[in-house]
Amino acid sequence: MNFYIITLGCKVNQYESELMAELLLSAGYQKAEDFRSCDICIVNTCTVTATGDAKNRKYVHRVRRENPDCIIILCGCMPQAFSEETDLFEGCDIVMGNTSRREIVPVLDEYLLTRQPIIRITPHQKDEAFEPMQISAFNERTRACIKIQDGCNRFCTYCIIPYARGRVRSKSLDVIRHEAEELANNGFKEVVLVGINLSAFGQDTELSICDAVHAVCEIDGIERVRLGSIEPERMTADILSELAKEDKFCPHFHLSLQAGCDATLKRMRRHYDTAEYTGIVSDIRRLFDNPSITTDVMVGFVGENEEDFLDSVHFCDMIGFAKTHVFPYSRRKGTVADRMEGHINEKIKHERADIMIAHTLEEQRKFMQSQVGLTEPVLFETCSKDGYFEGYTKNYTKVKVKDDRIVNGAILDVRITEAFDDYCVGEVVR
Repeated sequence: MNFYIITLGCKVNQYESELMAELLLSAGYQKAEDFRSCDICIVNTCTVTATGDAKNRKYVHRVRRENPDCIIILCGCMPQAFSEETDLFEGCDIVMGNTSRREIVPVLDEYLLTRQPIIRITPHQKDEAFEPMQISAFNERTRACIKIQDGCNRFCTYCIIPYARGRVRSKSLDVIRHEAEELANNGFKEVVLVGINLSAFGQDTELSICDAVHAVCEIDGIERVRLGSIEPERMTADILSELAKEDKFCPHFHLSLQAGCDATLKRMRRHYDTAEYTGIVSDIRRLFDNPSITTDVMVGFVGENEEDFLDSVHFCDMIGFAKTHVFPYSRRKGTVADRMEGHINEKIKHERADIMIAHTLEEQRKFMQSQVGLTEPVLFETCSKDGYFEGYTKNYTKVKVKDDRIVNGAILDVRITEAFDDYCVGEVVR
């Protein structure tokens, strides 16, 4: 039998889909080309927003409609967070939460014997250990993710994720090293460390994110190590100074902001203010050569008035992010914010999003222009139809080069000659 996995959401979900794929392949199952031709379709869900839940259900309904005889497995954050809402599971044969993904093969075997629907969702426990997991490959040929952390203790007022992911827990350094070695042996040159609250790595084991970075940087064959999305918590000057000592460490920080207004941050129950965030950014720019700082910004949060919104816009202008993901607040059932007073009209939220996007795109263009004239090492990953090889610098700037001598997987010095809205063009320095 063959399988196909539809992955929604973050890099952690992508990693966990890779893990399930390896478990199924080890058990003798084969990969299908698409969901229309598979015997088993796995929908690995994201539940960050109510819109995400709608997308999860849309995919399930589409698979059932276009491949009515396949076995549909629904897994991930949505069933874990809303285990009692069985209407969300309509059309699925097997439903599994985040605590059960390693059981995918025996659960599937059980279903094949009985052909009876299975719901396998175990609640998170207060002191549960990090789930044993390692992968040996990834769906990209030059860059792989290693999940090193799970869970979150913060309970921001808008967020359902602590209910879907449980408390903070960290992967052991020995397992991280072994996994990085396996990936290096399989030809991966760059590793991205990912987690639900990545900067909280080691909070449960008296370690820090630096220990994980050092462990991967030690591995021969791994030439670059970068961090996935991080929260400002624990990103102290000491932590950043330690990261700056690693030559293999890539100075790209996707430092979650959510709002550039202290009143809004307080309503969100974020654990920092704009002054602390500004200090972290200053430390990054002081300690690293040509770093990039990207972020997420929410507009239209509960109670956000015009002054709050403009404060956030001005703060983003002041920081000057290399790239910003802007999105309107989405009301989330089960969260504190859902029950708060002062929800913003949808039209106003989208108008504010458009204004914020216009401002942040201008800062993005300035950052891209600042790269012109620099010579940076680029890890080449793909070749586009128009003959340009594409890759990324250490600070995650996309660069395109037209040169027939380039091969994917090569790291070459490139002099950047021209900047566009979201990428640069350059020429290889020989």
